Order: sequence, then C-alpha cells, then structure tokens
Amino acid sequence: MSACLEGKTAIVTGAAGGFGVVLVRALLAHRSNVMALDINRDGLYVLQDSLSNEAKRRFSVTVADISDYADCETAVGNTLARLGGLHILINNGALGMGMIRADCMTRPIDIEEITPAMWQRFVAVNFTGAWNMTRAAIAPLRAQRWGRIINVTTSFFTMLRGGFQPYGPCKAGVEAMAAAHAKEFAGSGVTVNVVVPGGPADTPMVPPESGFQREQLIAPSVMSPAVPAKQWNHAAFIGLLSSGCLHWVASSGCLHRGSMRAIAQAAPKPLSMPTTVTPLAHEACIASNAVTPSRPAP
Repeated sequence: MSACLEGKTAIVTGAAGGFGVVLVRALLAHRSNVMALDINRDGLYVLQDSLSNEAKRRFSVTVADISDYADCETAVGNTLARLGGLHILINNGALGMGMIRADCMTRPIDIEEITPAMWQRFVAVNFTGAWNMTRAAIAPLRAQRWGRIINVTTSFFTMLRGGFQPYGPCKAGVEAMAAAHAKEFAGSGVTVNVVVPGGPADTPMVPPESGFQREQLIAPSVMSPAVPAKQWNHAAFIGLLSSGCLHWVASSGCLHRGSMRAIAQAAPKPLSMPTTVTPLAHEACIASNAVTPSRPAP
C-alpha cells in the first residue's frame, strides 16, 4: 500500500476533526503529500505541530469553509502550487448533530428546534461542501486522467432516522451525488466512492451526552489507509480506494456500476444503544463480481 500511495497528493477536508486527523496521519505515513482543510485554524496548526519534521515537508494547511466555493477553489489552487499536484480528494468535513443539541442521541431533534438558518448551514457544509470540493478538483483530475474522490457518509439507518435531521438527509444526498458522479466521470480515469465508518465512532461528533459507552464506539483508526487483502471483497477502505494499486473499482449492489459503498468496520461489540436508538438489523454491501476498469496512476 505504501508504494501505491507514495508521492500521491491528497486533500482531506475536516482534517482537524476525529477522522480527519487519522486520515492525514495515515496518508503521511504512506508517504503521500497532504493538504489539510478545516475551518478550525487552531486545530490545523495543532495537527501540524504534532508532525515530524520529515512529514511537515509533505504537509500543508488551508483554512477553508467548504460551504464557500471560493474557499474550495483557493484550496485546490494552494494544493497544486505548494504540493505540485492533486490525485486524491477525501470529502470528510461535516457538522454533527451535536451542533444543535448535545443530547441528540437520547432526545431526538424536533423539527421546531431546527431554525431555517441551522438547516441551511448543515446543507451548505455537509452536502454542498462535498459538491464544491468535487467541482473545484475535477478539472486537474480529468486533465491527468487519474483521480480518486472518496466521500465519507453514514449508515442508511442514520440517513432515515427520525429526529436526526438535517444530518441524515445531507449524507443521503452526498451518497446519491457520489453515485451520479461515478457514472458521470466513467471513462475519465476518475473514480468516485463512498466509505461508511460502520456505526457511531469515538469522535467529537458523538458528544459525551450521547448515551453511548465510549469503549463500544468504533475507533477512528478504521478509516486509516491500511487494508488487508483478505478484506478487499467486502470493505474497500480509503487507502485501497485512494491508491494506484487498485486498477479495478468494484461494483456494489448499493450503488450503480463503477462505485462502491464500503463499510469500514462494524462496532467492536454490540452497542449499548441509547433508549431512543434502534440499531440497524443488518447493513452490508458485498462487492459483486462486476468490475469497471480505471487507469493506472500517472
């Protein structure tokens, strides 16, 4: 995997958050170049200060609000200028429901609690933000006829759960958009996929008031680019989807031909769910035998 990711340049949005920090560190460990994007300036520089001197030479930051298309264009421009190219876009940045109320897991959010401004902000960041970054990045990816766009989404249960708006519908929109973009970009050398952590994760998006026992939450490390070969048939993690090692993009029944809905990992053991949460009985997307070729890395 390291040989496949070495020298590639990735943009990671939401880079100062729980999954974002893990993704940045893992990509750097595989000798990729990384542009870290976040609206949290302090968080970005804390991350930068924690890196080794060698890693810092392959790392850069851009403070950006992904809901602002101009910020996204600037971020892509900074990546090309500072790091010499762009190969991978990981749309990870998002707002969590704790932004509305910290105990949203134990007391679902009622529609009357959500102001129009709240709704619009969630849609702008969680849905439009992924489109903005994809739109800003697609020209250089198409020009080199190779690119990987990976969107971090959520379970179908969360998308459809009552009292979990606007987060759920926004992630459903991102997944639909990813499926459409995968079809639109077919033949260009640019693949589009989604990755699902597999359940509630131990990140700030699940606040202490959530009612979950922290030790039962999924570790953010499941999103790390390190995929045992034996898992390729059922869990295409971000590292596999990003790398030039994968010249065939698996098709899944959950999305159309040419993309995969990959579930990183199930919870380590059955979750002690808050009383208002009904666990999804089963969610699995097994890759079919159908495959769509993608171009080798340049």
